[in-house]
Amino acid sequence: MLTEAELIQIRRHLHQIPELALHETATHAYLKAVVDQLPATWLTVREPSELPTALLVKVAGSQPQRTIGYRADIDALPVDETASCSFHSMHPGVMHACGHDIHMTVALGLLIYFAENQPQDNLIFFFQPAEESESGGKQAYDLGLFTGAWHIDEFYGLHDNSDLPTGTIGCRLGTLFAGTSEVNVTIHGTSGHAAFPHRANDAVVIAASFITQIQTIVARNIDPTACGVVTFGKMTAGSIRNVIAGEARLEGTIRGLTQDMILFIRQRVSEIAAGVAQTYNAQIDVTFNQGGYYPVENDPQLTANFIQYMQRAADVDFQETPPAMTGEDFGYLLNQIPGTMFWLGVDSPGALHAANFQPHEGAIIKGVTAMRGFLTDRMAH
Repeated sequence: MLTEAELIQIRRHLHQIPELALHETATHAYLKAVVDQLPATWLTVREPSELPTALLVKVAGSQPQRTIGYRADIDALPVDETASCSFHSMHPGVMHACGHDIHMTVALGLLIYFAENQPQDNLIFFFQPAEESESGGKQAYDLGLFTGAWHIDEFYGLHDNSDLPTGTIGCRLGTLFAGTSEVNVTIHGTSGHAAFPHRANDAVVIAASFITQIQTIVARNIDPTACGVVTFGKMTAGSIRNVIAGEARLEGTIRGLTQDMILFIRQRVSEIAAGVAQTYNAQIDVTFNQGGYYPVENDPQLTANFIQYMQRAADVDFQETPPAMTGEDFGYLLNQIPGTMFWLGVDSPGALHAANFQPHEGAIIKGVTAMRGFLTDRMAH
C-alpha cells in the first residue's frame, strides 16, 4: 500500500498534466505506467481501441462471487488556474478544477493495494475519459466495454466536495446528483428596419416572451417540494441597434433529480415554444441533448450497505448529504448497472469548477482507507 506522501506525489503529477475530454493521452500514459509497475499475478489490463484514452484494469478475485467496478474520471476543464502552488497546471487554460486528479489518485491507491493483496471478488477499475463533456461513461457502456469477461455486477465511484471537511465521506439514499439536459432554441422571425417594426417580426421580442413564460415551468408546473431547474444562460440575436433581429438563438440547461422530471420539463419547454410560435406567427425550433448525464440515482440496497459500513467504521467520518443539482455522467452507468456514488470532502477554499479550486490533499489517504475497508467488507458478505 502506498504511503500518504506517495499518493500526494501521484496527485501532484496528475494535476500538472490536465487534458480535456477524449484528449487525455498523457494522463492515460501515466496511469498505464503506474499499472505496469504493479505485480501482474492477478491483473489484466485493457486499453480499448474504440475509446483509446480509457483504461480498464481487472484484479482477479481468489473466490469471486461477483465483479465489483470502481470508476475514476480522468479529464479536466477549460479553466485557467489561479491558485499558486509548485505543481501548477503546465497546460495554460486547462485545469483539474473538478478534482479528477484526486479521483484518479484514490483509485490508484485502491488498485495498488488490491494488486498486492488479492481480493476475494473480482475488481474492475475503470479510468474513464470525458466526464465533463462527451459522455464518456455512456460511450464506454454503449461500446460494450462492460460485457463478457468485463461484466460488472455493481459499480462505485466518488466525487470530491469542496464544502465537506477533509476526508469526510458523504452519501445519501436516492438521488445524489441531478440529471442534466442541454436545450437549444432557435427563433425565426423576420428582420427589418427599426423604424418600421410593423413590417418585421422581432425575434428579440419573441425570445423575451418565450423566456418569461419558461419561468412558469418551475414556478407553476412543478411541485414546490420537488426540484427542477431551467436556465437559459446564453442568448444571441441581432447585428446592429437599428435593425430588427430576424433570428435569435438561446442556449440553456435543464436539471432534475429524476429522469421523469427532466422529461416533463422538456415537454413543457416544447409546448411553450409551440404556443409562442403560434402567438407571434413565427417558427421556433427546439432541440435537446442529454447524452449520458442522467440523474445519479443510488441503488437502494447497495447504498444502504455502503452507508451502514461508513457509519460504523471507526476510521471514517460520515455525513448524510442532501441532493445536489450538479451533473455527472456516472448517472448513466448507474442507470444500467446498480451502484453507489458518494462524496469525498476536500475542504477547498474555491468551489468545484472554480479557477481557485484547491482540494486538501489529506482527503486522499482517507478516501483510500474508507473504500479499502468498504470493499473488503463488501466482499465478505
